Amino acid sequence: MAGSQRPPLHTQLLMPRAGINRAFALLYSCAILALLYHHFIDLLQSTSMVPIFLLLADSILAFMWVTAQAFRMYPTHRQVFIEHLEHYVKESDYPGLDVFICTADPYKEPPMGVVNTALSVMAYDYPIEKLSVYVSDDGGSKFTLFAFMEAARFAAHWLPYCRKNKVVERCPKAHFGSSNPSRFPETDQIKTMYESMRVRVENVIKRGSISHDYITKQGESEALSRWTDGFTPQNHPPVVQVLLEYGKDNDATGHGMPNLVYISREKNTDSPHNFKAGALNVLLRVSAIMTNAPVILTLDSDMYSNDPQTPLRALCYLLDPSMDPKLGYIQFPQVFHGINKNDIYGGEMRHSFEVHMPGMDGLAGPFHAGSGGFFRRRVFYGCPSETPEMNQGRQVSHSIKSREVLAMAHHVAGCKYENQTKWGRKMGFRYGTLVEDLYTSCLMQCEGWKSIYCNPKRPAFLGESPINLHDFLNQTMRWSVGLLEVAFSRYSPITFGVRSISLLSGLCFAHYTFWAIWGIPFTIYAFLPQLALLNSASIFPKISDPWFLLYVVLFLGAYGQDYLEFLLSGRPTQRWWNHQRAWIMRGLSSFTFGLVEYLLKYVGISTFGFNVTSKVVEEEQSKRYQKGIFEFGVPSPIFLPLTTAAIINLVAFLSGFAKACRQRSLEDVFLQMFLAGFAVVNCWPVYEAMAWRRDQGKLPLKITVISVVLAWALYSASSMAF
Repeated sequence: MAGSQRPPLHTQLLMPRAGINRAFALLYSCAILALLYHHFIDLLQSTSMVPIFLLLADSILAFMWVTAQAFRMYPTHRQVFIEHLEHYVKESDYPGLDVFICTADPYKEPPMGVVNTALSVMAYDYPIEKLSVYVSDDGGSKFTLFAFMEAARFAAHWLPYCRKNKVVERCPKAHFGSSNPSRFPETDQIKTMYESMRVRVENVIKRGSISHDYITKQGESEALSRWTDGFTPQNHPPVVQVLLEYGKDNDATGHGMPNLVYISREKNTDSPHNFKAGALNVLLRVSAIMTNAPVILTLDSDMYSNDPQTPLRALCYLLDPSMDPKLGYIQFPQVFHGINKNDIYGGEMRHSFEVHMPGMDGLAGPFHAGSGGFFRRRVFYGCPSETPEMNQGRQVSHSIKSREVLAMAHHVAGCKYENQTKWGRKMGFRYGTLVEDLYTSCLMQCEGWKSIYCNPKRPAFLGESPINLHDFLNQTMRWSVGLLEVAFSRYSPITFGVRSISLLSGLCFAHYTFWAIWGIPFTIYAFLPQLALLNSASIFPKISDPWFLLYVVLFLGAYGQDYLEFLLSGRPTQRWWNHQRAWIMRGLSSFTFGLVEYLLKYVGISTFGFNVTSKVVEEEQSKRYQKGIFEFGVPSPIFLPLTTAAIINLVAFLSGFAKACRQRSLEDVFLQMFLAGFAVVNCWPVYEAMAWRRDQGKLPLKITVISVVLAWALYSASSMAF
């Protein structure tokens, strides 16, 4: 069939809402300019500090709003047709695929969760001989290795079961735990095998030791013997263990199985390990020695495959001869399962994956989201013009278990290997930030690479979102610190915009990297108007003042746009409300703490550092989450800005209401009363956790007492100021 007659592999359309977005952005920008002009005039005519704070807060809000509109100028929708692949390439000519899965702590990221992720991708509808799965265990745990020894045995039955019955949900836990499970003749038998594996792995974790009865092969005992008394997560030699090798290990039906390799890179306290970026670079080097597939998929430990045809969707772009040769990677969205009905923490991150990603797709392409990215291997080695196209098949002909291959793999997994090399600077995932995913993909775009966003109807991957407030806020704080590190690196938003030849791309980059500055306006508006109200001071226009209407227009415009986007995406109103409340909570706690932590780190003061988000779910905590009850539980200082603001806003609202009743007028303080009341409604879960909850998820008394003291101190200081 001639090339011009071949059916398309994919289509691309500009979303209809683009025109409306542009018109709204123009009108709303005029209102913002009017507000800033009003603040500037007040600043010239006033002797107090209040206009300065209001101008600062609204200038930052204006900056973040303007940068957010860049995502809405060219929102793009794509569709792929995997049934047309046969017109372009034979299945035997598909490129090799190396899958990278990272885990760091067997107690916060249970090995069974990582095993489920690995099994789901090992069962892809993809040529077995071209598929390899590499697991990076940055916790250096023998329990994780044991779990994957068990997984390798179970895979011999799981893979043919999925292949024979055309199972769609190929994550065992999801398949067997489905509310409407598929039933096949072998289902009960395979489920029994899975449960037996799960019990053994969880027993090992619980006991802290591996029973000799669980070791069935000589090679397994030898591999586990490397964990001696001096072997610790922070100090140990490299471990590279080939658990399955195509051509040598067969499943229960005699078919080959994909390569499965466990890797724990060398660690010692004298060498920096560069967090997840360092682990991924070790996987890049080890996989290059063993299989050297030209396509790489990166996955988080909990982000299992939900669609066995996902690699074929990526190939619709990677193998299309009409695509830009500078296409570097295809990004799939992160979708989360187990989120409660109303998503009380805003965990689905709707803005990122339904507004920002499609918007960037119409520009230079989306950033990498840390998981679910299909990369051409050569993008990690430089600019498009500097890296030749790699061979589509396997380039390594010898056994990946050979002595030479394993020796070289251990060598490149050593902590000294990167010394005096370009790794982390010009090659691989880049170092210097906690958000290596966004930083690396930004630098790729600066080098000339492009990316595509693929968002199929059936989610390609499903992961876990935090189900308690502490983990949720800490995760956001860690991201905000990392984003500031990127913002003030040598690739600033301005540099990015110039290098990517797109002002709008630069604005998108700025919006992400300056996330933490949201904390400034949120803090100002959570405290300043309310403290003024407590001191009978009016700082906003009266109802009769024409400038009052401007505040109304700005508030309704911003919230109205957000609400309409939620409705159009099929979400209920309650989810929208919880999402905006979660954003306020982030602003007061996560972003504020993130900004402070970055500043402390910048001046050389020790900070909290990297912390893996726990994937362990307690039963009672899970029940409360499913009921929509906020989980506080721990006496963490990250709650203090939120709880202090809740107290001040409640007292200010009640005080203002009492004064308004006495004076029978809200003319002077309506906007301040509205802000306080709006905060009180949003803080209702905080008041419940403070006052009348008795479960383990309530707010600790220590935090409540400290918050009351801080609120009183702020009021005393404001009394002198006003």
